[in-house]
Amino acid sequence: MKITGISASVIFDSKARPTIRVDLESGSIKTFASAPSGTSVGKFEAQAFPKEGVETGAAIVNAEIRKKLVGLEVKDLKEVDDKIRTIDGTSNFSRIGGNTAVAISIAAAKAYSDIEGKMLCEYLSGSVGMKLPFPLSNIIGGGRHTIGDSIDFQEFLVIPTGAKTFHQAAAFNMEVHKEASRLITERSPRYVLGRNDEGAWAAPLKIDEALIVLSSAIDKAEKNTGIKGRIGIDAASSELWDSKKYDYKKEGKHLGVDEQLTYVQKLAEQYDVMYVEDPFDEEDFDSFAKLNRRLEGKRLVVGDDLIVTNPERLKTAISRNSVNGVIIKPNQIGTLTDVRSTVEIARKNNIVPVASHRSGETTDGALAHVAVGLNCSIIKIGISGGERLEKINELIKIEKTTKASMAKLP
Repeated sequence: MKITGISASVIFDSKARPTIRVDLESGSIKTFASAPSGTSVGKFEAQAFPKEGVETGAAIVNAEIRKKLVGLEVKDLKEVDDKIRTIDGTSNFSRIGGNTAVAISIAAAKAYSDIEGKMLCEYLSGSVGMKLPFPLSNIIGGGRHTIGDSIDFQEFLVIPTGAKTFHQAAAFNMEVHKEASRLITERSPRYVLGRNDEGAWAAPLKIDEALIVLSSAIDKAEKNTGIKGRIGIDAASSELWDSKKYDYKKEGKHLGVDEQLTYVQKLAEQYDVMYVEDPFDEEDFDSFAKLNRRLEGKRLVVGDDLIVTNPERLKTAISRNSVNGVIIKPNQIGTLTDVRSTVEIARKNNIVPVASHRSGETTDGALAHVAVGLNCSIIKIGISGGERLEKINELIKIEKTTKASMAKLP
């Protein structure tokens, strides 16, 4: 069947910022997709919208793109995605916007899935067996995701490594989230506890204090459930880097590159951190590689701003042994075809793909299907807020419908 209609409108994300929704028709089939937006944005990722703004992106869809996509076979996603790239004509989607591109791409994939009577994850998986990802949930937040006197690192996360089902895994993370709030309130009884952009607790803590609280919360959840959990951190170090040193405002210290390497390694070993994301600036492939060697493959060293879901940047990271994990954010690269390419490169080189939300999310559950369909071992999602729970509940539905088992962790 062919694309018979397409239109775009401006909606709002979870941060009350404008983003794009694309509605697509193929005969009687009607689908939609909406794109999230990031706050901590890598300099090498696709430009979210044209410089004039989201309204311009929507206008281009409703005029030029509609005319050029109507009539294309919806089952050939690569043809649709290639056409989107040709229409844009730039290397980073600066003309139509990466968010515009990914919304069209996902809406088209949903349409073909519906035509075939399949779930989106089943269509994306092809002949590859589907597995459910382990949820990596933001529990204590800082950095640019948190307003005010926030912790210098952006995210303190938990991953339920011992969970046997996704439902069990999500419940474990929720228990850690609740216990962390109790511990923070116990430490600071007069502090009005709030949540940041991703539903993580915004607390008056320093880095070590946050790791102690998270460790205790995980211990309590482990005793209650019998499930093992591990710590993750997202340093978002590009936000700390001032071109000469890493500037820790709350910690009151300034670290050179070698000092940063020693500091992150110490934290990883002291608190048994399994997952370390963006420990260095987005251009420092060599320091990533040094940390990866020092941690001897016992922990995931993950690139987000370093790689931005870009297959060429991932190849560079692989050639330098910079990472053993990579963040996958569809709107960073622009189309599902490009996302698939990056994930396939990762898997062929034993790099763990981590599907990830953005700070400004929508209630579109497509990310859950991307994670399952492309066999991402981990999905990085929050644990509170309707826009985050939509993905969690969609994964529970996928688990119930497909009977898929959990992925394997390294």
